Amino acid sequence: MTTDPRSGPSENWSVDDRCTNCDVARQLAPGLVREHAGRSELVRQPRDEAERRQLYAAAHACPTRSIRTGAGPLDPASDPFPLALADDLLLLGHNSRHTAGANSYLCRRPAGRVMVDTPRYSEALAARYAALGPVTDVLLTHRDHARHGRAYADRLGARLWIHEGDLDAAPDADRVLRGTAPVEIAPGLVAHPFPGHTRGSVLFVAEERYCFSGDSLYWSRSTGDVEVQEAVTWYSIEEQTASLERSLGALRFEWLLPGHGDRRRMPVEEAERRLRALAGRCRRLRPGPVDFTAVRW
Repeated sequence: MTTDPRSGPSENWSVDDRCTNCDVARQLAPGLVREHAGRSELVRQPRDEAERRQLYAAAHACPTRSIRTGAGPLDPASDPFPLALADDLLLLGHNSRHTAGANSYLCRRPAGRVMVDTPRYSEALAARYAALGPVTDVLLTHRDHARHGRAYADRLGARLWIHEGDLDAAPDADRVLRGTAPVEIAPGLVAHPFPGHTRGSVLFVAEERYCFSGDSLYWSRSTGDVEVQEAVTWYSIEEQTASLERSLGALRFEWLLPGHGDRRRMPVEEAERRLRALAGRCRRLRPGPVDFTAVRW
């Protein structure tokens, strides 16, 4: 691979073979990184500073540090995270191998920020988030993303939340959601229990604007629609379908913000229409073995 002179004097970007195909790099640098043979690969070298920034974001988010500049360790000054998605919404990056490379978010609310799932833990990162202002709650969407929850909650002085169905993944949680009925856990912040991907999966919806969907729902670039991860369902695809049908009419949002898969902003009415269509497709799904290669990114 040759170095494009516009990509920097000593940079020769690449993706190494530690890649676990978590999709994070393709979300952050979609024109530069693609999926091939079950992993990410670089399409070409960046052509301008904007593309270099995309690759730096991908590199700092990558849980296996597989996005390489060819110029040695990443310079902390190139770290763009937290990355603003909206005035009150930050993408945290620094995805963790211990949460399957999931995305995490920090959402500003009237009483303070809430963290939804978590990046990898380090004191430097925790101090960065603490400096932004009070964090009242760490919300875990399900067991796969629970690894660093207690550490962040303790460091930030926040309450840790999880559903009883996945309580064994965070047995020291401060607040435990129960049952399947939606519950307002703070003014304008509603937890929608959504068993399916795991027994204790939850969607958290803020102000009927942001839907933090964990691994229950995501935007698929390949289908151009809202989808479920039927190929990676640890609990029950039938229960996931039931959760989806139960949520119709009650689940309203503009932003779909998953742990895995792409993010998407759309009008509330479009989101409702797509969820109803998804429920129809899900009724035809049947249980099958977990197959990570079958995920429709």
